[in-house]
Amino acid sequence: MARAGDEILELSTPTGGTIKVVKGSHPRARRLRLTVTPGGARLTYPEGTHPAQVFAFLRRHADWLERKLDELHLKHRGPPPLRAGATTLMPLRGESVQLSWHDGPYPRIEHREDELRLILPRPHSRALPAARNLLAAFLETQMRRDLSRWLAAYVPELDAAPTALRIKRLKSLWGSLDARDRVTLDLALALAPPPALRYVLVHELCHLKVRSHSSRFWGWVERLYPDYQAQRDWLRGHGAALKAELQRLTEGGVEA
Repeated sequence: MARAGDEILELSTPTGGTIKVVKGSHPRARRLRLTVTPGGARLTYPEGTHPAQVFAFLRRHADWLERKLDELHLKHRGPPPLRAGATTLMPLRGESVQLSWHDGPYPRIEHREDELRLILPRPHSRALPAARNLLAAFLETQMRRDLSRWLAAYVPELDAAPTALRIKRLKSLWGSLDARDRVTLDLALALAPPPALRYVLVHELCHLKVRSHSSRFWGWVERLYPDYQAQRDWLRGHGAALKAELQRLTEGGVEA
């Protein structure tokens, strides 16, 4: 992405990270312009622009830049691998909890406030498949407890109900409604704050009334969940990290 005469600038972000930005002047540039592509971040500016003006522009846009880089997976390749026997942190219902490993005669999982305890027979490295299955089952159970309560409230108001509610790992979607009126939700939503999960449920339920994303559809969403826009924005900003976290916990990227 760099060209002759370009420089690399390291920008500190509000969250404590560091972003490398390629910066360079362009003879036809009329204003400062920041772009993010799969190749990285670039700042283009008119010739003669003072360095202080360039840096001030970057500082004002650091939050936006960090968010866009997260969306394109440019800052990192995902969370660190899950290692058998090693304590780690993971998100659960929007909070950070400690995931720890313990010895036991049979596989099970215990939830103690801000800690999840994986209890497995030794050696833990051989119990990794069981650990992944335990985590997936636990996360689904957490989701279903919330969903059953919300469904009981929304179905009468909609005067419509799904024929089934499935929870599975979805590559890119958060949820879907098929032609047989079955709602499917992404397991990664168990890691998100409950209001975000609630929004996705409402979104799919409203498709029982309106199959398109027309203004009538969004009217139904707002009627059932007035705070939906904040939750939609939250998922857009944090969704990639949630899906990567679910993958390392339940699908792979695991090291013994």
